Amino acid sequence: MTAASGLKRLGVAFTAVLAGAIGLLAAMSLLISADTAREAVKSEIRAVTGLDPVMRGLASVSLFPFGSVSFDDVILGDDRSGSNAFAAERLTARLRFLPLLVGKVQVSDVTVVRPTINLIFQSDGKTNWTPLAAALRPTADRPTSFSEIRIQDGTIVIRDDSRGLLERLSGAEMSLAWPSMFRGLAATGRFVWRGEPVDASLNIANLVAALDGNSSGAKLRLTGAPLNLLFEGQFSTRPTLKIEGTVAADSTSLREALRWTAQKQLPSGGFGRFALKAKTKLGGGMLELSGVNVELDGNAAEGVLTYASDGRQTLQGTLAAEEIDISPYVSAIRLLAGSEREWSRTPITLDGFTGFDLDFRLSAAQVKTPAAKLGRTAIAANLRGGKLTLTVGESQAFGGILQGSFDLSKSDAGAGIETQLQFTDVDLDKCFGALFGMPHLEGKGTFAFNMKGSGASVMALTKTLDGSATLTGRQGAITGVNVEQLLRRLERRPLSGTGDFRSGRTAYEKLTVKLSITQGTVKADEVRVDGQAVRLALAGTASIPTRDLELSGTASLVPPSSTEGNGGFELPFLVRGSWEDPLMLLDTQSLLRRAPAAAPLLDAVRDRRARDTVRSTIDQIAGGQPSAVPATAKPDDQP
Repeated sequence: MTAASGLKRLGVAFTAVLAGAIGLLAAMSLLISADTAREAVKSEIRAVTGLDPVMRGLASVSLFPFGSVSFDDVILGDDRSGSNAFAAERLTARLRFLPLLVGKVQVSDVTVVRPTINLIFQSDGKTNWTPLAAALRPTADRPTSFSEIRIQDGTIVIRDDSRGLLERLSGAEMSLAWPSMFRGLAATGRFVWRGEPVDASLNIANLVAALDGNSSGAKLRLTGAPLNLLFEGQFSTRPTLKIEGTVAADSTSLREALRWTAQKQLPSGGFGRFALKAKTKLGGGMLELSGVNVELDGNAAEGVLTYASDGRQTLQGTLAAEEIDISPYVSAIRLLAGSEREWSRTPITLDGFTGFDLDFRLSAAQVKTPAAKLGRTAIAANLRGGKLTLTVGESQAFGGILQGSFDLSKSDAGAGIETQLQFTDVDLDKCFGALFGMPHLEGKGTFAFNMKGSGASVMALTKTLDGSATLTGRQGAITGVNVEQLLRRLERRPLSGTGDFRSGRTAYEKLTVKLSITQGTVKADEVRVDGQAVRLALAGTASIPTRDLELSGTASLVPPSSTEGNGGFELPFLVRGSWEDPLMLLDTQSLLRRAPAAAPLLDAVRDRRARDTVRSTIDQIAGGQPSAVPATAKPDDQP
C-alpha cells in the first residue's frame, strides 16, 4: 500500500466520521425541544450570576448546524426598584457542541447587544452584584460555566450615592473572560468616557472576594488621547473603598487631562507633557502618593502628595527638584495690553480659586524665569477660601536673598492683590533689569516694597494701589548718563547746550529712595544720590495707571573740601513724559543767569522801559511799525 492510498483512506474515514457526527447532531436536535433549550440557558445564567433573568421579549432557538439561543429585551435583577444590574436589547448564548451530541444543553459563551450594566456601590461596601459572589463559589455538583461574555455597544453606569459619584461609560465593546476555576476575571476592550474613546484592560485575581468587598489583586490599564493610566495592586470595598498599589500616568497635556478627568480649567501657560509614578494608598476619602516621581513641562521632582475629597477638595504635597523652569507659566501672565503702552484691560477671572484648597511646598536648587536664574529656592503655596498665598521662604536671587509673599484673591471688585517682598544685598542692575526692565543701576543694595489693591482688570487694579517702597544702594553708579561731566561743562559754558549726555555713568557712594503709593500715584518722599563728585535730589510724583512721570530735582557738584563752605555748582532740572521714554529738561533761566554775556540782557528785560525799547528797535530793523503800548499799561510805565 502506497502512502498516497493510505492518506486517501484516512481522509475518507475522517469524512465519514464527520458526516456521522453531523447526522447524529441533527438527529439529537430533534430530541431537544426549543423550550428545553431556553429553560436550560436561563437556568445556567441564573446559576452563574445569582440573579434571576427576566426575558421580556421574543426568544429564538437554533440547534443545527450550530446551537444558539437568543432572547430579546433581557434584564437581570429587580427593575421595579430601578436598580436592575443588567438590561440588554438582545442576549445570544452559543451552545457547546459535544454536550449537544448526548442531548445536553451547555452554554459556551454569551454575547449581549446594547446592554446597560449598572454597578451600584452601597453604604456597607457591597454592590448590587454581590449575589454573583455566591453563585461563583465552587460546588461539587456545579457544571462548567460558560467562559466568555462579549459586550457590543454597551453602557456601563457606576454609581456611589454616599460619595456623590455617577459616571457613564458608553459605546463599550468588550470581551470578558469569565472566572477560570471560579477565581479570576479578565476584561479587555474599549469604551467612550466624557466624549473620549478609551482602550481598557482589567484583571481581577479573585472575583468572588472582590464582589464580597474583600481584598483582591487587580491590574487596570487605560489608554486614551488625554491620559494613559496603569494601576497594579490590591483593592477592597468593605467597610469602605481601599486601594493600595503602584500607579503610573502620563499625558501629552496635563491641562487637557484635568479638563477631561476632573473638569478643572487651569490658568493659561504651561501644563503640557506630564508623567507620574508613585506608590498609591486610597482610603477614607483620601489619596496618598508616596515615592512620587513627577515630570511636567520638562521639570522633574520627587516627594509626596495627598489629595482629600471628603467634604472639601484639598491637595497637599512636598516636592524637591534640581532645577525648575517656571517660564511657561510666568510668560502667560500679560500685564500690558497689545500696544505695550498701557496696562491690560482684559477681565481677571479667578473662578478656579473656589471649591478647592491647596497646601504645597516646593524646593529647588535652581529656578529659571524668563528674565533671571535664581539659586536655591523654597516656595510655599496655600489656597484657602478663594485666596492664594505664595510665600518665598528664602531664595538666592541676584547675588542676594529674596523673601516675602504674594496674595491673590477674589474680591467684590474682581481680584485683589497684596504683596510684601524684600531683596536683601542684591545686585541692583540685575534685579531692576529683571523686575522692571531698568538695567541702569549698578551697585549692591536692599530693595523692599509692599502694595495692595483690587480691580476687575490690571488697569483697574493699578488705580487702587496703596503701599510704599524703599531702596538703599551703595558703591554703585547710574549708567547711561554722566551728570558730573554735564555739570562741569555747563559750569564753564552755561550756554554751550547739553550735548549728548545720555552716555557714561554717574558714580555714587550712597543711594536712598523712599516712595509712598496712594491710589495709584507714587510720591517721592526722599530720593537722594550721594557721590564723591555729584549729588542728586528728586521730588515729585509718578502715575502708575498712565505710566508717566512728573519729577523735579537738583543736580550739584560736590566742592573740594577746601572750598566746601562756598558751595558747588547746582542745576535744577525736570523729568517729564512716559516711563518708557522720559524727557529731561534743564533749567534754562539758571543757565542764563550764570552766563556772563546773557546777564545784561536779563537785567534789561526785567525793566519794562528797556524791554519796550528793545522791542521797538527790533521792529524797525525788521521794517515794521513800532509796537503799540498796551492799553493796560500805566502812565509811569511809558518810555
